[in-house]
Amino acid sequence: MKIYILGICGTFMAGIALLARELGIDVAGSDAEVYPPMSTQLSDAGIELHDGYTADSLPDNTSVFIIGNVITRGNPQFEYILDNNLPYISGPQWLYENVLKDRWVLAVAGTHGKTTTSSMLAWILHSSGLNPGYLIGGVGKNLTQSAQLGQGPFFIIEADEYDTALFDKRSKFVHYHPQTLILNNLEFDHADIFDDLAAIQRQFHHLIRMMPARGLIIHNSDCPALDQVIAMGCWTECLSFAAEDSTADFSINENNQLTDRNRDQQYDLELAQSGLFNSMNAAAAALAARHAGVPLPVSIESLKDFEGVKRRQEIIAEIDGVRIIDDFAHHPTAIELTLNTLKANTRGRLYAVIELRSNTMKMGIFTKSLMQSIASADEVLLCENQALQWDIHAIAETASTLLLIKPNINQVISHLVKNTQPGDQIVIMSNGGFDNLRQRLINAMQSRQ
Repeated sequence: MKIYILGICGTFMAGIALLARELGIDVAGSDAEVYPPMSTQLSDAGIELHDGYTADSLPDNTSVFIIGNVITRGNPQFEYILDNNLPYISGPQWLYENVLKDRWVLAVAGTHGKTTTSSMLAWILHSSGLNPGYLIGGVGKNLTQSAQLGQGPFFIIEADEYDTALFDKRSKFVHYHPQTLILNNLEFDHADIFDDLAAIQRQFHHLIRMMPARGLIIHNSDCPALDQVIAMGCWTECLSFAAEDSTADFSINENNQLTDRNRDQQYDLELAQSGLFNSMNAAAAALAARHAGVPLPVSIESLKDFEGVKRRQEIIAEIDGVRIIDDFAHHPTAIELTLNTLKANTRGRLYAVIELRSNTMKMGIFTKSLMQSIASADEVLLCENQALQWDIHAIAETASTLLLIKPNINQVISHLVKNTQPGDQIVIMSNGGFDNLRQRLINAMQSRQ
């Protein structure tokens, strides 16, 4: 059997490719922009990658084409597939039919923390000897790659609310049919496909009403938007966790203590990852693992050895006393939480380099909240971006922190090389390749020495 994946270097589609390869399927694919860590994983797995979407690169005798949700009408390969009546399917549907339908699916949904929570859960089940399968939109440092079939009944998946494909506008996660579901939080995002928060809540409601009564929903009761989703109709047992809600089944405080209110028991969370939001992620993962049969003390012991996820507050270099950190944050809430945590652990100045890359950010939906989110940084650097539908220069004049707008990446790098000193931290915040800024900055800082 041979499959070909359009948009293969996206985090989800790369996971599909790895799972298909593990099933013994011949896999190849194409993408318009290739960057690590996904491109590295695919190459290491021996999967053939085609740069660009030229129709003549499509192989013959392909059993089915899997279409990523980045593909639009006008894409030369997809137009060829349509013109020649070739078989195609979405990634989520292929995943359910070929991997998930006979597994106990543990899904992690929400606006923030999906990758970290999924990785924590996969690590807990793995270290407990349960050999789970998983597909995660990032690479956990304790795990060898972002996707694995596993051999037991359990399969962990990062459940994204983004749409499935150009021919299926439902959220991806409605295809997964979980038995255990984590709902981390819920905010408005993806303004390119959702009109408002209510539209996203409707998709979460679809997910919940497809769950079996014998399942379990683990939800953050600090989040009113999730409370509203559950109030729309729920036929599955619910378990709540929170940092503030005193009525939650489990609470997490700033000292990283997890309290079981029903049994009046308390557990200390010892994590390498700082910040209350990571403690919340850990608590949700431990509660999901408990539903799969892993006792809470065992999960908490496993989390002591959890090393984190690439591109989530990942220290990628320390040069001449200046630490360079890579982070995936691109939503104002995630930016704010990350900067607050990093500032508390910065001896010198905290520099944030932010790529305004997401469709929602380009549309200007988050302009006001973005200004609030960067307050903890001493200096924020942005690049000129013709794709923006709003004026970044106007916000620079009113920002509460020093906000510099540079014409290109080279100017950003030059500024950092010239001005950073020992004790400073630089965090690069982007959900994409960012014009290879990370390695270029490392090279420039090393040359400064």
